[in-house]
Amino acid sequence: MERGNFVDHIRIFTRSGKGGAGSAHFERNKFDSMAGPDGGNGGRGGHIILRGNAQLWTLLHMRYYKNVLAKDGENGLKNNSTGHDGADIILEVPLGTVARDVETGEEEVEILEDGQEVTWIKGGRGGLGNANFATATNQTPQYAQPGEMGSEGWKVLELKILADVGLVGFPNAGKSTLLSVVSAAKPKIANYAFTTLTPQLGIVSYRDNKSFAMADLPGIIEGAAEGKGLGHRFLRHIERNSVLLFLIPADSNDHAAEFDILLNELEQYNPELLQKKIIIAISKSDMLDDELKNAIAETLPEGIPHIFISSAANQGLVELKDMLWQALTDPA
Repeated sequence: MERGNFVDHIRIFTRSGKGGAGSAHFERNKFDSMAGPDGGNGGRGGHIILRGNAQLWTLLHMRYYKNVLAKDGENGLKNNSTGHDGADIILEVPLGTVARDVETGEEEVEILEDGQEVTWIKGGRGGLGNANFATATNQTPQYAQPGEMGSEGWKVLELKILADVGLVGFPNAGKSTLLSVVSAAKPKIANYAFTTLTPQLGIVSYRDNKSFAMADLPGIIEGAAEGKGLGHRFLRHIERNSVLLFLIPADSNDHAAEFDILLNELEQYNPELLQKKIIIAISKSDMLDDELKNAIAETLPEGIPHIFISSAANQGLVELKDMLWQALTDPA
């Protein structure tokens, strides 16, 4: 997904460095023209390393790394001197980045912590010099090992937003408004569908200087699990959230049916998402009286906590924070 400065999916070609060849050299001096093998080992090829950086929130900078090519190792030298290793390439990525192989789709690396370094693609090993092959019966080996080739191929880097609470709902459910009221985030807000085209992250202040992260994610539409609308690019961000807050507007024609559609899309994409803690918030509830709230509450699924809120009228937001904090800190 790429909108403006937010990029959460990058395809790049990578190649780690080739190992240097071992040397097949023989020592020569004025006392002995064939003093014996002294060929050194080749240096290893450069690795490609991923490093987590908490100051990054997008893969935008990776657009300039379409080809990531590490340096080859230096060949072995005489006097049993090992060649220099090829220079490593360190790619700094935001927390929540996953690296995959394009061909197999296999997940290779996951970066979750600031400063975390993982050797993603190893360079080839350097070859052994002929000094390593000298024996009592073969004191003048004429050969040395070549260096190993590096690994190359097309890779994908994906960013999955790291947040404690993810806002789930249809377009125009009030997610952006809620985030702007409970945090310092300033997402774009307007009264039409798909105002939010990129995830927005806000830090919600809580009691006693506590806080938690909330993500305003692009709205689901029916069929999102099949790739419709913003599809998989949106749904993968939900995988990182500990608690899912479903926002259903008070003026919905059928609150229970809307919740079921949202839940079904998550299940179709990844059934494990239904194991997360879920809270339902009926947004824009300042237009409801107590009788209407009771009527709506009776249609909502049993066993899932719900709350009526209004971001515009600042109603129920303190109670909502309490519910979210309890869900986040309850080990059950």
